[in-house]
Amino acid sequence: MKPKLYSYWRSSAAFRVRIALNLKGIDYEVIPVHLSKNGGDQLSDAYTSKNPNRLVPLFEDGKNNIHQSIAIIEYLEEIKKEPALLPQAPIDRAWVRALSQDIASDIHPIDNLRVLRYLVKQLGISTEAKDTWYQHWVIVGLASLEKRLSCDRRVGRFAYGDQPGLIDICLVPQLFNALSAKIDVSLYPTLMKIFNECMQQPAFINASWEKQIDAEGLNPAVPPQE
Repeated sequence: MKPKLYSYWRSSAAFRVRIALNLKGIDYEVIPVHLSKNGGDQLSDAYTSKNPNRLVPLFEDGKNNIHQSIAIIEYLEEIKKEPALLPQAPIDRAWVRALSQDIASDIHPIDNLRVLRYLVKQLGISTEAKDTWYQHWVIVGLASLEKRLSCDRRVGRFAYGDQPGLIDICLVPQLFNALSAKIDVSLYPTLMKIFNECMQQPAFINASWEKQIDAEGLNPAVPPQE
């Protein structure tokens, strides 16, 4: 039986897991969970009984289910060693994990859909103020990543060496969001070089927004390079 991934086409966290599954060559079934229609499928009793935190993704492998994208990806790394998403040396593994968490723990959560909704609906923040909040934290996070990756010897075609791994898996969905929000990505040439390399790989292409069975739009456009 194929494992199941409860996913939403624009969810950054679900996007990460789709990339990892594709890189590992694991066949899986996507179960769409629409985060907006009818108040949000993730809030339904049926989904909450499976995943009480009411978020996507949720990964079902037989009788077992795992939530949280990084935990799912680390599980995939442990059950299918190749291709490796983490380097061998402990210090390099720590470095890769740290930069991945810069995205998954620092940028993404405070710009998550439910946070933005709370700002508007419960705190009465204007749409303009909400957008300012969103762009501020994305820009702060991307600037930090650019500084680290632009001068580190471990960077190759991808964030670590010449094979895609965990940093790339986290970076690409975050840059999709930045592009969609019309953030000036020319300020991050190293990140965009890695992004463009990733988006030539089938694992990333097939995990992208417009390739999903529940897609409601296209991938964001990358501005032309000068």
